[in-house]
Amino acid sequence: MSPTSTRHRLTQAAVELFLSQGISHTTTRQIANMAEVNEATLFRNFGNKYGLLLTMLQEAPAFIPTTTPLYGESVPESLRAYASEYLCLLEQHPNFVRSLIGEADQYPPEHQQTLHVRLSEIRQTMAHFLEQLLGYGSLSGKQGANLLAALLVGYVVLETTSGQSLWANRDDFLDMVVRVFTTPEASPQGEPAMADTMALVVDLPTSWVHAMLKQARQMGPQDHALGLVLFGAGLLPEEIIRLERSHQVCDKTQHILRVVNPPRQVPVNQWILGKRYGSYTSNPVTKWLKNRRDDEAALFVNDSGAPMTLDDIHNHWNQWWQGMEMDVGAEPPKPIQARQTWCVEMLMRGMSLDNLSILTGCDVATLEPYAQRAREKSAIAAATQLDRKTPLS
Repeated sequence: MSPTSTRHRLTQAAVELFLSQGISHTTTRQIANMAEVNEATLFRNFGNKYGLLLTMLQEAPAFIPTTTPLYGESVPESLRAYASEYLCLLEQHPNFVRSLIGEADQYPPEHQQTLHVRLSEIRQTMAHFLEQLLGYGSLSGKQGANLLAALLVGYVVLETTSGQSLWANRDDFLDMVVRVFTTPEASPQGEPAMADTMALVVDLPTSWVHAMLKQARQMGPQDHALGLVLFGAGLLPEEIIRLERSHQVCDKTQHILRVVNPPRQVPVNQWILGKRYGSYTSNPVTKWLKNRRDDEAALFVNDSGAPMTLDDIHNHWNQWWQGMEMDVGAEPPKPIQARQTWCVEMLMRGMSLDNLSILTGCDVATLEPYAQRAREKSAIAAATQLDRKTPLS
């Protein structure tokens, strides 16, 4: 048996046992028996069961639901669906959740740091979702993410350990979560969070987009590539951080990115709002990859060479629009508006809602606000064109 297959069998056995019965109740002998090796082999490869836990934390896929803000449905419905999906993920492995959180103070420093990083990734994704859905109220996205995580984990731990429920049922708990985040007190000036029925589509002006892409190009090849993926493929930051080099395929006829969650293929456009950014085989993304000298699998990396995080993307984005001329009191652009700008442009160039649904992973009803915005822009363009003609006497 090769060392690689031995390590794989040990990690798979540890994952199965940790998830089913928790970390504290799992022994190295159980792991070795399930992997069909002796304990000495486990110790030689991982040191102890906490070495296996460290590997599990480092290699585990992102613990992120597939739900994104449902434009076209109410804020409460979108928030409830998101919280419910996270709750389902936690409820699948209650023993592991209790063990992982409850015993964290007993882990070696390296394990605690890795756990902190993975939990931070989850909170960043939650914060980004809440900011898109609810806007900025009395709670920031980070504060809201901390509160939502505490509520969901607390519910699972209490429901599976206390023997006595604090809520009538699961639906009652989810109703409470929605009320906590959507009451008027949670939003500025007592207004309902993000209107209360439909999220607003705010695509960016053409001049802003090209100015941001120009600034990204001046900052370096990776920034220019990141800008192309945001504005030329319409991907969300949480989709971008999971892209790997192997997920991009290009030839003379097309440049495709394979998105992990939800799984789909998305084209990288040559043209963005009337300006061409290279060809399918020679553009900011392909140039960035050609110039790289590292072995990291991720498509984008931070200054330390690790895969780029949501915070990293927001930091790069914020540098792109600094120095742009904006009206007094104008809101600074947000990364979600790159997706909105791309969707509106695709519809104005003739794409159907059905095809846009396939590319974005959103249902047609969710995309209707984008179609309305595209119709508005087309009407404005038509009226402007008419205004340039001399009226008949």
